[in-house]
Formats: sequence, structure tokens, C-alpha cells
Amino acid sequence: MAGHLFGGTPALYGFCVDHPRQARLREELAQARARAVSAIAQLAGGIGTGSLALLASFVVLLTGLLCVVGIGFLLIPAVLRFVHWVAARERLRLGRWGAPVLGPVQTPDGLADPTTRRELAWLPVHGLSGLFLGIFGAFLPLLAVRDLSFPLWYPFLPDGWGSASIGFWTVDTWLGAFVVFLMGLGWTAMIFGLTTGMARLQAAPGRSLLAPPPGTDLSGRIAELTSTRAAALDAHATELRRIERSLHDGTQNRVVAVTMLLGTARRALARQDPVAADLVIAQAQDAAEAALRELREVVRSILPPVIEDRGLEGALSGLAANCPVPTVLDVSVPGRCAASVEATAYFVVAEGLTNVAKHSGADHATVRLRRRDERLTVEIEDDGHGGADEGGGSGLVGLRRRVEAHDGSVTMSSPAGGPTILKVELPCGS
Repeated sequence: MAGHLFGGTPALYGFCVDHPRQARLREELAQARARAVSAIAQLAGGIGTGSLALLASFVVLLTGLLCVVGIGFLLIPAVLRFVHWVAARERLRLGRWGAPVLGPVQTPDGLADPTTRRELAWLPVHGLSGLFLGIFGAFLPLLAVRDLSFPLWYPFLPDGWGSASIGFWTVDTWLGAFVVFLMGLGWTAMIFGLTTGMARLQAAPGRSLLAPPPGTDLSGRIAELTSTRAAALDAHATELRRIERSLHDGTQNRVVAVTMLLGTARRALARQDPVAADLVIAQAQDAAEAALRELREVVRSILPPVIEDRGLEGALSGLAANCPVPTVLDVSVPGRCAASVEATAYFVVAEGLTNVAKHSGADHATVRLRRRDERLTVEIEDDGHGGADEGGGSGLVGLRRRVEAHDGSVTMSSPAGGPTILKVELPCGS
């Protein structure tokens, strides 16, 4: 009866046929929106490196003019360091939005280096085209919102104030307001249709000119990355075993003890012996507090929450204050690094100060942190007797693996008689 009353089966109204199609349409719209948002973010990110590339281009040009009178030759090393820094920032940016762009293994040596010449060729290209594409891509959403909403607030504008976002005429009729709305639709179409290609076009010079030159032998770099990846996996497995052992041998045993003590207290209460029950409950409370302390220690060893609460400098000040050897902390790290980098730096300092306290016989220690050229340098120095051996069970092997997993480096100088200097470098990004 219902089918006759409503003219047939529900399929005729699209309940069964249109629903999957609508779901696919919504999914495609969501994917298109995500691509557009990602492309706009990528284009906007290119504004910073484009501005730096344009500035570096002017600096290079000015240095070249000064070389005519001989003064510019003194500036070349500093200018090249600036050029390499700008190129490194662009490599980091490109790596965040796609395949990583490998930089040189060693700092390029002068103007004769092919990497330097390719970076100098990249500067004006990205400084002009990359900056323009970035600004245009960042303004597209503003233009679209402004023109699409124009008919809503057009009636409230004073006479002669109405115009399109890039219009050179005055809008004084509803037909003109509708034209502005159509322009907003055009901006929206450009956002969904062109921004992805614009982002690829903006990134193309960097991916072409900042990558290793054709014919470069990357076998050494690949072998190094393969080795550090294997070391990182090994260190991860070791860390998991350490956490499991800490939970099994410490916290779990104490929780079992709490359970047994509570059972004993329950039986004492059943015998109407409150004194014995109170004593056992007190023991259970002590065991529970000990288990909680051990659990907190395990949690702190995974990722110290003090870093998130107080920052890296505040976290390290706690380590320095708790070290038995008087320690001076010297930190100059503007901004924040990635959480994993800060955690690694924290564990480096913790391991280093532990070694100082246990093995060095030092009277004083110094911890220095510096951030330069997108690298975080951690240096721990003590005035002990020296002679530190990485293979002597001091924990330096695990420290080295953890650092190399971040593509960092560890160097140590510990001659007999001291001083001992442990230096760690970590890439920290922008």
C-alpha cells in the first residue's frame, strides 16, 4: 500500500541509488579541500624563503659590485654562509611538503663548488617567482571570501565605496554586486583548480637546483642513513626492553605486594583484629606509593614532561641543580626545537652529567647549548681526570645511537688528566 501511495519503491526517490554517490561526492570534496589547504599553506611558507632568497640575491649582487673595488672579496665567506643558510631553510621547507631534498654532506667550499653555483642560480628564481606565487596563493582565500560575501554588506556601504577586490570601477547597482559575487566564485575555482599546480611550480626550482648535482655519488650518504636507521631501530627496541623490564621487575612486583597486603588486611579484619589490619594497610599504602614513584620515573624516562612544562632550559636547570658535581648551565637557544630533538638533548645532558658524577672525579662541570645554522649544539665539559672510554660501559654507545638516529653527530675529547668534553650536534630545523 505504501509503495502505491508514494508512487513506487524508495529507490525511485534516490534513497538507495543516490546515497553512495553522495558519499563519494562528499569524500571527493573533502579531498579537494584538503589538497587546496595544503597547497595554500605550502605557498604561504614559500613567502619566507622567497623573501630571504630575494634579499640574498641583492646581497650577492652588491658584493659582486664591491669586488670591483676590492672590498667585496672580504665579504665573500660571510655572504656564502648566508646563501647556504637560506638554501638549507628551503630544503627543510620542501622536505615538510614532499620528498626530502638532500643537502651537501659537507659545507660547500667556495665559489668553485657546484653546490654553491647551483644555490646562487636558485636565489633570483625563487626570490622572484617563489615570492610572487606565495603572496598570490596566500591572498586567494581572502579575495574569495571578500567577493563572495560582498552582496551581504554592499547595502551598508556609503555611496561610491563599493568595488570588487581588484576592480577599478565603482559598484552602485545590484547587478554590479552580483558580478563581484561571480568574481568570488572565480577566486574559489582558482583555489581548488590552480593552487596545487602553483605549489609544484614554486617548489620546482628548489627541487631541481638545491638537490645534489647530477652524477653525484650518494652511496656513502645512503650507507650512512641506512646505518643510522638500523641503529635507531635497535635503540628503540632496547628502550622498549628497558621499559618492560622496569615495569615488570619494579612496578609490577610492588603492585603484587599491595594486593597481597590488602588480602592480609582483609583477613585480619575478618578475625576482628583492627590493630594488625591497620599495620598491614599502612604497609600496603607505602608499597603503593613506592609503585607510583617508580611508575613516574618510567614515564619521565620516556619523555620528560618537564620539557613541555618549563621548556628545554628549565628542564636542564633541574638536571644541573640535582647533579652532585657543581654544574654551570649556559643556554642560548632562541625559540623551540622539535619535541624529539629537545628530548634527545635532555637525555644527552642527563647521561653526560651522570657520567661526570660517577666516573670523572671532577670538581666542576659546564653544560653549554647553542643553536646556529639550524643545528643544536650540546657541549658538556668537566675538569676531571679524563680517560673516558666509549666502550667502557659509560652509556655513550646508546647515546651515540640515539643522536645518530636524528642524523646528528657525537664527538668526545678526554685525554688523560682531563678535561673531558662531550660535544653533540643535532639538526633542529626551523
